Amino acid sequence: MWKKIKPYVISIVIALGVGGLSALLTSGNMDIYSRIEQPPLAPPAILFPIVWTILYVLMGISAAMIYEEKAQKPEEVRSSLIVYAVSLFFNFFWSIIFFNMQAYLFAFVWLVALWALILLTIIKYYRIKPVAAYLQIPYLVWVTFAGYLNLAVYILNR
Repeated sequence: MWKKIKPYVISIVIALGVGGLSALLTSGNMDIYSRIEQPPLAPPAILFPIVWTILYVLMGISAAMIYEEKAQKPEEVRSSLIVYAVSLFFNFFWSIIFFNMQAYLFAFVWLVALWALILLTIIKYYRIKPVAAYLQIPYLVWVTFAGYLNLAVYILNR
């Protein structure tokens, strides 16, 4: 049984680890959210860790599903997981750019790049295993919403 769930456990731990470490590195500056001018539809701060935890779990599950297809489609799997890894890199640094550096415009540009990487991940995953791609859609939707919030924060707080 461990052999069957091992890729899922590892993949979820990686995704949660990226998010957790980023949150840890920005924890001293998270109070900025309550001090800046916020746009309409800005959710309460408590919602963010809940949503991100769910998204990281979904990301980990979908990455494991893709990894499991490595014997049938090794090059496609490798390419897809590289794009996913790059998206995790962008995900990791966005909150550092936004909260620690307070570089709201640069954070928005960074988030647009992340959005494009997520979309590319979905496309690549779909070609291998459609259900893995579907699990990424909530992530794309949330990052789209985050883009709205990020750009609005930049405009309202210049």
